[in-house]
Amino acid sequence: MENSNTQKDPDEWTTGEEPMTGAQASYLKTLSDEAKVPFEEGLTKAQASKRIDELQHITGRGLDSASE
Repeated sequence: MENSNTQKDPDEWTTGEEPMTGAQASYLKTLSDEAKVPFEEGLTKAQASKRIDELQHITGRGLDSASE
């Protein structure tokens, strides 16, 4: 069953509208640099999570190799 809180849609997070965390911002900056795309400031936690997922697919960073 895939109802783990770690897999919850960011749109359903109770804190999703709060500003992204420092850790999210740092990782997002790294991914943005690697993907050669602009770093987006001022994102919410939920928006940052989605953007991180997008950039991980572009860069291949942080993807689970077991799913290949």
